[in-house]
Amino acid sequence: MIRSKWVPGLLALALLLCSPALFGADSPVLRVVVVQTDNADGYVKEIEKGKAIMKRLETSGVTRVWRAKFAGPNAGSVVVSLEFPNMAAFAKDDAKIAADGEYQAWLKGLDKFRKVVSDSLYSELKP
Repeated sequence: MIRSKWVPGLLALALLLCSPALFGADSPVLRVVVVQTDNADGYVKEIEKGKAIMKRLETSGVTRVWRAKFAGPNAGSVVVSLEFPNMAAFAKDDAKIAADGEYQAWLKGLDKFRKVVSDSLYSELKP
């Protein structure tokens, strides 16, 4: 439970992290999740189910699944990328999926297919 005295500080931190100075207002945002899986085909099928839920929620993110080839010790890893038009779109979509029970149940079900190695958020640099 979040104590009420922490709420203003957390809101200020959230605003700072989503500020245009940190992430350009119009810069695309890319979330990259690297996973280990023994069942890549099954995992890809599960990702398709998640994409269907995201479509129902009318999210703006574009999801793709990749396999790392020339990646040193990470060769063979599976990478899921979710690209958003900007940080505001990412934040809006993140709130939608956090509030959706079906999506949350699907996400928890992915644990039987994968081990998350890393989960990163990138913003595009523009001249």
